[in-house]
Amino acid sequence: MGGNSSSITTSKESVFLPSKVTLLMNKFDAIEKEITLIAAISSNNVLGKDNKLIWHISADLKRFKRLTSGHCVIMGRKTFESLPYALPKRTNIVLTRNRNYTAKGALVVHSVAEALANSDEDLQPFILGGGEIYTLFLPLVHKIELTQIHHEFEGDAFFPLIDFSVWELLSKEDHFRQAEQPYNYSFLTYRKANK
Repeated sequence: MGGNSSSITTSKESVFLPSKVTLLMNKFDAIEKEITLIAAISSNNVLGKDNKLIWHISADLKRFKRLTSGHCVIMGRKTFESLPYALPKRTNIVLTRNRNYTAKGALVVHSVAEALANSDEDLQPFILGGGEIYTLFLPLVHKIELTQIHHEFEGDAFFPLIDFSVWELLSKEDHFRQAEQPYNYSFLTYRKANK
């Protein structure tokens, strides 16, 4: 899959140490926790532009709601601020480096470890993005729920490059353009091959 991927620079405020990653992976593997990344992307890996979705696909929004309802949803500050309000029937967790940030209807955390600790009772927390958040959590992810829009868009937020050779495609559901929406798209479910 093509597209750009911004590099992640770890600051003093971003606590994501290799030892913590290893401990988290061992812990969540032991209890069969299934950390799931969910995203809708274009064929050139665009996630959005100006902190907004570029497309509107009703079936994708319904699928997103069906899959994430009742679960913890972890996202970055910009993704949370792109929403009209905290997502209902879900525990909203916002990851930010800003120690003074507050978010109505959401828990605010400042590290990957803290985000996962606050989702400890959920066996399938969902990672909602944006691009930097996806990259931070990718080493811990067991499953990917992807909506692939078969069209190229201009954007300023990109999905990280993923080596899909280490992922097993569990299901693929193709949908074709209709009068109410002009794009072909597919729902794809991947599981990490060694999981």
